[in-house]
Amino acid sequence: MSLGPTELIIILIIVVLLFGVGRVSRIGGELGSAVANFRRGLDSGRKQEERSLNEGSEGEQVNAEAERETSDVNRR
Repeated sequence: MSLGPTELIIILIIVVLLFGVGRVSRIGGELGSAVANFRRGLDSGRKQEERSLNEGSEGEQVNAEAERETSDVNRR
């Protein structure tokens, strides 16, 4: 059972009558900002993960170079 456009309009009218236009718009704005903050948090987490992966690969390169230098010194 899905809600069609007519049912959604009736539900919206009932909600507006119960809570008032100002309160419904404030709730909608708060809901929108909550969704935006959630998305920013997800993006921030992804960027932080990418940075840590990049730093890890750079660290591996530095370690590999240090090992090469150490082995060159030991050969001499």
